[in-house]
Amino acid sequence: VQLQACGGGLVQAGDSLRLTCTASGGTEGDLAMAWFRQAPGKEREQVAAIAWSGGFTYYARSAKGRFTISRDNAKNTVHLQMNSLKPEDTAVYYCAAGKNMDVGFNYDYWGQGTLVTVSS
Repeated sequence: VQLQACGGGLVQAGDSLRLTCTASGGTEGDLAMAWFRQAPGKEREQVAAIAWSGGFTYYARSAKGRFTISRDNAKNTVHLQMNSLKPEDTAVYYCAAGKNMDVGFNYDYWGQGTLVTVSS
């Protein structure tokens, strides 16, 4: 499975962005998906995750109330809608996929990342 993330960019604080991850080369509909991010000088952290059915989701404390993860299995895509962005959201955002939704790093496939920069 190959994962391609896009949608990053430079925005101002308070703005919104929608990230998209497209899966190819496998049965994406059977995989749980997640978004992670890594800010400069910091460790990678999980932002959100969604089960293959879409019925279960997880959000990091920093993402709750501002970010929404969703998926379209027919299009092999998962989205991360990010609202009310803050400068501390600046990071490279990665999508990941695995057989089970994990609160952690237990995912089998990783995308290349898309940069989100939030200016104050």
